[in-house]
Amino acid sequence: MPGRLTLTALVVAGAIAGCAGEGPSLPSLSGGSNPEAAGAATGSVTLAAAAATPDAPAFNPFSEQPVGATAGRREVMENPSIADIMQAGELPEMALGRKDAPVTIVQYASMTCPYCRQFQIETFPVLKREYIDTGKVRYVLRAEFPIGKQSGLATIALRCAPPDKYFALYDKLMRQQASWVSQEVRPDPIFKVAQQVGMTRAQFDSCRENRGMINALNGIKERGRTLGVIGTPNFFVQGKLVKSVIGIKEIREMVDPLLAGRVAQSDGPAKSR
Repeated sequence: MPGRLTLTALVVAGAIAGCAGEGPSLPSLSGGSNPEAAGAATGSVTLAAAAATPDAPAFNPFSEQPVGATAGRREVMENPSIADIMQAGELPEMALGRKDAPVTIVQYASMTCPYCRQFQIETFPVLKREYIDTGKVRYVLRAEFPIGKQSGLATIALRCAPPDKYFALYDKLMRQQASWVSQEVRPDPIFKVAQQVGMTRAQFDSCRENRGMINALNGIKERGRTLGVIGTPNFFVQGKLVKSVIGIKEIREMVDPLLAGRVAQSDGPAKSR
């Protein structure tokens, strides 16, 4: 029993670390030692920084203050426009819903974040049924905000899935989070989940060495930081940054007035004619 409790504690600790926003960017994930495993907790930004500054102050994902000199040099937009938020990167956006939907929600997620898992299981199905499937909301998922190598490896596996399997694999990785979250790099448990959507071992291993893919994923994370994302889950609801966990109640409170405003605007000219 003590051994089981210890394993559970490690899984929980690893998952909680996935919610901090200043962990290391995606390094090579071919395995081996993991000297930057503590980087997510110390606030280091890159693999090199993690090795060079092991005594960096702890990062608080809900703080507005940057941590360390490296974070302090990053320019953060004070009030990014919707165009800034939706600026295209090297990889295609993964989105659900009508492109011309009146409201857009962008979610930043870390694969090891327990609050992202909670949102996916409890809130997303209702969001999809009531708003996405009805054409009211376009939902964009940016799951490229990893903290630590295991989270990064899951992110790469997710992006290596065929586009039509992306959301299915994301859901499976979230729901089966406890089976693969680790403070060390463990490719096999992640592959077991990716295998459920048809990914082969050859495809999985090839993606782990795809430096172009990794650089593009890093770019999405860095862009998120520039936009003011400090942890996960963070959301942009029609351009407004929400730095907290939200449920369907909060989504309704934010989205319904926007929808009502759009209806009023479209009804106005019609009534005046």
